[in-house]
Amino acid sequence: MHTVVRGAGALGLAALLLAPVSGCQGDARSAAEPAPTSPAGGTGGTRGTGLATQQLDWHACPPPSTAQGGGTAPASDWQCATMKAALDHAKPDGKTIGLALIRSKAKDEQHRIGSLLFNFGGPGASGVATLPVLAPAYASLNTRYDLVSFDPRGVGDSAGVKCLDDRAMDANVAVDGTPETPAEVKALDDGNAQFTTACDRNSGPELPYVDTESAARDLDLMRQVLGDQKLFYFGISYGTELGGVYAHLFPREVGRMVLDSVVDPTKDPQQTALGQAQGFQLALDDFMKACATQDSGACPTGSGGAEGTARITDLLRKLEQSPLPTDSGRKLTETLAITGIAAALYSQQTWPALASGLTQAMQQGTGDTLLQLADSLLGRDPQGHYNNLNAANRAISCVDARQRYSDQDVQQQLPQFRSASPVFGAFTAWGLTGCTGWPVPGKTDHPDVSAPGAAPILVVGTTGDPATPVEGAHTMAQHLGTGVGVTVTLHGEGHGGYNTGNPCLKKTVDAYLLDGAVPADGTACS
Repeated sequence: MHTVVRGAGALGLAALLLAPVSGCQGDARSAAEPAPTSPAGGTGGTRGTGLATQQLDWHACPPPSTAQGGGTAPASDWQCATMKAALDHAKPDGKTIGLALIRSKAKDEQHRIGSLLFNFGGPGASGVATLPVLAPAYASLNTRYDLVSFDPRGVGDSAGVKCLDDRAMDANVAVDGTPETPAEVKALDDGNAQFTTACDRNSGPELPYVDTESAARDLDLMRQVLGDQKLFYFGISYGTELGGVYAHLFPREVGRMVLDSVVDPTKDPQQTALGQAQGFQLALDDFMKACATQDSGACPTGSGGAEGTARITDLLRKLEQSPLPTDSGRKLTETLAITGIAAALYSQQTWPALASGLTQAMQQGTGDTLLQLADSLLGRDPQGHYNNLNAANRAISCVDARQRYSDQDVQQQLPQFRSASPVFGAFTAWGLTGCTGWPVPGKTDHPDVSAPGAAPILVVGTTGDPATPVEGAHTMAQHLGTGVGVTVTLHGEGHGGYNTGNPCLKKTVDAYLLDGAVPADGTACS
């Protein structure tokens, strides 16, 4: 079982940041309207009625739960709280759910701007678990902002969707994700059906309400409860779609918003999957080129290009017949190997691990490193516990998108997908069947992100991004509207441009968020 994701499992590999590079071109234009301040306690600003008047009980954070990904409790400067939100926003006085929040208060309280809310993508990434790990990258922003993140509805500890148990998940992710025979297709269909049935059985009442529009309405409730007159927001990967939907629903409430590694709002799931196949193949080609440049003799993909691709596809064919052993006792299957390779392409910093993993598999006959990489993307810890990333990703994606794809649909598209990527094409194509048979109908063909009247929004794309190709940033900016979407392009590798540490991009984004300096549309960093 696998689902085509709209964004970051990327920053689910939270600590894997890119090395800094330099260079910048493009001139800033007039500064945005100064942002209104709000008190550090989150008790002022524009307030509504009902749930918008609730007071949050901030307290020391416990260790992340298993659903959030586990680990140790964050440092003492982090505080956690639970915000109540309506399960169905059309019934504000009806059943409520709790949304888990985390914050680190602004260091310079005298010059505090407000709360900067983060969403790290997925959909399905726990913001409560991720933000403390990535916080060093946002230290400059923490001077004048409370850094705040949350588990969106259906994620982690926010009414997290529950599907299969750990043992069943192990079996499910090991199902052949690139079936070639009728028996293999049936096994994949059965795995999808088993997953869907478990989600419906364990979280059925919540499934209609974990959609992105509902999450965007949660963001506006958060804004009010935190005491901010405007929303200050940093969305990465799927978080860009959430931010775009918020801007459409609440254009006048947009303060300063950064959308980094952008999901193309105009593409349907099939187009998104094809773009991801192309994007991951491009990133793999870049990895192989760099590997060959360093030492083609020792590089597992040789001189790269067609030779490197052939070596990898040959490995995958062998794994389909004979999975490799690992020290854990589990087997590295073809599907898990593809997942592991994809996981390593999210960041240049994990390219050495990919080279090591491929060398192990090709020359030593063991699959330990590729399996560990796959586990990191699938949300499985060394003890065999899964967070709810897979469950939340499936539930949110399927309630958002109306499209449902049959086996026949996929088989018709396979030649195009395989042409786009000999390594990832079939895998991403078959992921389209993940929502077939889902118990809740999808809501839209694609999200509406038009936001006339909104303040300028920074839209950041990276040329070597495997998961959200750079073209999506230009499309998002166009559909936000004239004078709203402002594009900034990073010429580099990886998913999540700001977190590469690129000095030019960091300076540009910080000037916007901290000082309201809107860069020239089309600014480029390298």
